[in-house]
Amino acid sequence: MWIAFKTIVIKEVLRFSRIWVQTVFPPIITTSLYLIIFGGLVGERIGSMEGISYMEFIIPGIILMTVITNSYANTVSSFYLAKFNHSIEELLVSPVPNWVILLGYVSGGVLRGFSVGLGVFLAIYFFIDISVSNLFIAFIIFLLTSTLFSLAGFINAVFANSFDDITIVPTFILMPLTYLGGMFYSIEILPEFWQSISKVNPIFYMIDGFRIGFYGVGSASLIESLMVLLGMITALAMTAYYLLNKGVNIKS
Repeated sequence: MWIAFKTIVIKEVLRFSRIWVQTVFPPIITTSLYLIIFGGLVGERIGSMEGISYMEFIIPGIILMTVITNSYANTVSSFYLAKFNHSIEELLVSPVPNWVILLGYVSGGVLRGFSVGLGVFLAIYFFIDISVSNLFIAFIIFLLTSTLFSLAGFINAVFANSFDDITIVPTFILMPLTYLGGMFYSIEILPEFWQSISKVNPIFYMIDGFRIGFYGVGSASLIESLMVLLGMITALAMTAYYLLNKGVNIKS
């Protein structure tokens, strides 16, 4: 089982590292543009938010946005391609347990999220000197968020019947929820009604928890953020494992 897991993970890592110009480099460029436009130009007019400068305030959200999109994209594209070219059948007929297959693909998504997140962090360091308040908390939120969206990408890939199907969720669900999750603003500046709406958005708790790890400040408690993440990971992991065991949209 260890050899099978290691083989899947190595395959996933080689898959995105060989085309690093398309997978790792673009988020770094995008992050630089966000910092120049929002942090530098807009931030000077806004001043501070939650007691820290606006540029520092948006950094955790920008990093986590790249982690979310890349963890999701890696798993959904990789597993769907395995279905499309029928290479998944080689795993299904092998003695490899389904939980090892799921863990291997999810680990590949987590590693891509980590690689891109680290690259973005280093790019940000050229613009501003970042000091992380609690590295352990930041890492835990980072890891849980990457795991969550790797699982979500796996489920999307199971149900996808075309290449268009793997772009619908990131475009129409993930991106709006990320921008409305307190990435560029504190929900405390919103009217009470919209604060309540924002608290239904799970990405708000991820960004807020990550910000607590960076600066020790946030709109929600760390316990709330961890509970939301762990609850969603458990639900998605059980769903993904069930779909894989049943062979939904995989076995003909």
